[in-house]
Amino acid sequence: MSLFRDDGVVLRTQKLGEADRIITLLTRGHGRVRAVARGVRRTKSKFGARLEPFSHVDVQFFARGSELIGRGLPLCTQSETIAAYGGGIVSDYARYTAGTAMLETAERFTDHEGEPAVQQYLLLVGALRTLARGEHAPHLILDAFLLRSLAVNGYAPSFDDCARCGLPGPNRFFSVAAGGVVCGDCRVPGCVVPSAEAVGLLSALLTGDWPTADACEARHVREGSGLVSAYLHWHLERGLRSLRYVEK
Repeated sequence: MSLFRDDGVVLRTQKLGEADRIITLLTRGHGRVRAVARGVRRTKSKFGARLEPFSHVDVQFFARGSELIGRGLPLCTQSETIAAYGGGIVSDYARYTAGTAMLETAERFTDHEGEPAVQQYLLLVGALRTLARGEHAPHLILDAFLLRSLAVNGYAPSFDDCARCGLPGPNRFFSVAAGGVVCGDCRVPGCVVPSAEAVGLLSALLTGDWPTADACEARHVREGSGLVSAYLHWHLERGLRSLRYVEK
């Protein structure tokens, strides 16, 4: 029997029995982890409120055997709050829906429990911090997070050079199947012709050029969000349930 300690973000919770919960976290050192938190639904629970979605916590796990991820679920025996991002998120509908989509995305990109996903973890922590502080529009923060999550998982879209032949941009056509913008010679069925402003916005979100992103017109933001959603859907093979509730 072993004790493990790690930092993590609570992705979701599920009821278990009368007083327990199964907590799903994205941790720094162990990737996605599911653990049982005993008695956290009781009103006298000492740390139940710390294990809510959007919470960034320092957690101690108790597991049978020498590995955290084994045959049974480990127990979450202790937690300390690092940052309670939920307070700045759940009180605003736009932030809440964007944040929920981020949590679902992080879980979908970490399919295998116990495999470290440090870049995805750091992206999520940074995105939730920015969202809770209200530094930018929630839908822009979400689109930036989705694009960067795709990038760190090997699906970085091209917004300048042709995704197929590498022809220097700008290129007019966009194909989710090809991996971003393509030139006229590499154009395939299903390509769309987005505005230059929408493509520029997505490039700015991917690279962190927030002055350009914040100044973009609403119609180009909506157009860009549609491209991000289609690209994400293609690579995840099914869409995010929470994305349909996000305000654009």
